[in-house]
Amino acid sequence: MEYRETEIKGVWILDPTVFKDDRGYFFEVWKQADFDQHIGHHVEFIQDNESKSSYGVLRGLHYQKGKYSQAKLVRVIKGEVLDVAVDIRKSSPTFGKHVMVKLTEENKRQFFIPRGFAHGFLVLSDEAIFTYKVDNVYAPQSEASICWKDPDVGIQWPIDPEKVLTSKKDLAACSLKNAELFE
Repeated sequence: MEYRETEIKGVWILDPTVFKDDRGYFFEVWKQADFDQHIGHHVEFIQDNESKSSYGVLRGLHYQKGKYSQAKLVRVIKGEVLDVAVDIRKSSPTFGKHVMVKLTEENKRQFFIPRGFAHGFLVLSDEAIFTYKVDNVYAPQSEASICWKDPDVGIQWPIDPEKVLTSKKDLAACSLKNAELFE
């Protein structure tokens, strides 16, 4: 597994070593000891989640506040998504900046998003199956969202905004300026 830290400290891209032959392929998806060594601290994932979405679905930019904040390790099992992490730590030198990475079933790439970040993804294929590990439980009372098209965040989504499919909750998300953020 190759670990590459992005331009935002603490956000990592993981590229697995994939062994292929005429039978198919094999790779290690995740190994606790290697992960902790490269990330530089222990992250205890407690739950795996999976979603299925169609082309143009945009989920995010989600996060959980306070003691229910979550770190995530995300990947695509089927299809292709554009995944985004936005730094929402007010005291961070990269506050408001984002990192984008394309996750596909072919590249088998993973994306680690630490606590203190909003997260979202856009489906670029006809269908995508997206899976992620989290290090904390979901707490509806602590969930929050930042608008996916907030000009202050400035994400250049590669799709006509009129073709984006999102939830009512995400349509009602606040701007970065009005969000309850991390210190």
